[in-house]
Amino acid sequence: MLNDPIKTISDLSSKPEAHWANAGEAAALELFHRMAKRVPAYKKFLKKHKIDPSKIKTITDFKKVPLIDKQNYLKAYPLAELCWDGKFASQPWVFSSTSGTTGEPFYFPRTDQQDQQYAFTAEMYLRTNFQIHKKTTLYIDAFAMGPWIGGLFTYQALKNITQNGNYALSVLTTGVNKNEIIKAVRKFGNEYDQIIIGAYPPFLKDVVDEGIVQGLNWKKINLKLVFSAEGFSESFRDYIASKTGLKNIYLDTLNHYGTVDLGTMSYETPVSILIRRIAVKNKEIYKNIFGQIHRLPTLTQYIPEMFYFEDLAGNLVCSADSGIPLVRYDLKDRGGIVSLKDMRKVIPNLDQEAKKQGIADTIWNLPFVYVYERSDMVVTWYGANVYPEHLKEAHQHKSVASHLSGKFVVEVSEDKNYNPVLEVHTELKNKTKKSKQLLEKLRKRILAVLLEKNSEFKNSYGSLPESKRKTKINLISHESAPFFNQGGKQKWVKR
Repeated sequence: MLNDPIKTISDLSSKPEAHWANAGEAAALELFHRMAKRVPAYKKFLKKHKIDPSKIKTITDFKKVPLIDKQNYLKAYPLAELCWDGKFASQPWVFSSTSGTTGEPFYFPRTDQQDQQYAFTAEMYLRTNFQIHKKTTLYIDAFAMGPWIGGLFTYQALKNITQNGNYALSVLTTGVNKNEIIKAVRKFGNEYDQIIIGAYPPFLKDVVDEGIVQGLNWKKINLKLVFSAEGFSESFRDYIASKTGLKNIYLDTLNHYGTVDLGTMSYETPVSILIRRIAVKNKEIYKNIFGQIHRLPTLTQYIPEMFYFEDLAGNLVCSADSGIPLVRYDLKDRGGIVSLKDMRKVIPNLDQEAKKQGIADTIWNLPFVYVYERSDMVVTWYGANVYPEHLKEAHQHKSVASHLSGKFVVEVSEDKNYNPVLEVHTELKNKTKKSKQLLEKLRKRILAVLLEKNSEFKNSYGSLPESKRKTKINLISHESAPFFNQGGKQKWVKR
């Protein structure tokens, strides 16, 4: 297992991509055989599916092993049987809970190993992007601090880094408290070389907007941003950069791809952000990387030896050692895998573009994994799937963004004749009042984006009479229940 982040940073640039791919395959096979011997539930699972572990010798054999998921594995066996050697209650765990967005929350036990694993990952990007070995740094951990993984997992990783490395790195755990974050930035803005804020994207936007309302000049602070838990558009990144005065959008921002099940699996690197921004502007490049999907994915790089991804017809599967070890685990996430070699074929001048943006020395010889909104996080209107990504883009348009927090909840309701109505509940910025003009602007923007980006919606919309093309927009005061209580991740869909 990798354990020296400084040496790994060097190796990622010098060792070829094939080295990391081969290491990933070997690690996945090794994990499979350990689980087959030491995890009672997995023994039963393999027996049930008539899999003889001794016959799984190559990565080709490995890819014939049945997938596991929450239903057929995690919820099908007692918790103790899912753990190494069947030991549960006697182990010193830290628990994290899923948000419960798609059903009843599931509690995942985490060990020191997962904390160290995330600390390893975080230390690499904190050095590469933010130069924490050269700058005094305050990291404001603004992720939720309850049973959810974001806040405490981040805190523990940062604590490990400060204890094991020679860094002038301080941590402040504000959680999702806007005023505390703004007060901390005012207090410490001139005390440190840089301030990093880690937060959920829509919440961070809310913090930035509220800071401006309170007279905080973000542009006077050397600010860096770390996002997690959900994707966002490049126009969102541009908006945040323009309001905060970020100096280099490729180095000053990054987004994670992680789950409670497995922790932080991958994250945006400067070159992955560059590729994504190039793809957004070039339809042919976009199609060659992401295929026919019209929903902009989050694009990250990963170390296969730590997290071994597979792309099964657009469905992401991952194998990794965790509190509950998981092999060929169906994440229920849609996305895909692209090698760096193939990226360079699609964008032949990639290295020159990276040099132009000042990030040539950050290119790592690692594969990419991309992910977009879960297939169950949609609403259906006249047979057309409506995705939060498209509505986010509409809310971030310059014609309305200055009045909106960026948060919304979409649902399909019914009119008095039982016809489906696409209904969007939109949160206003603090101290912004409702107006018919704003409502109409937002309605037109949502419709324009859906017709442009969503072919299913366009087809359904075009086939309906005017009386049934109903979109209802509700402008809701800032932080009003039930949709916009402060704290935690925003739930974009009501089903």
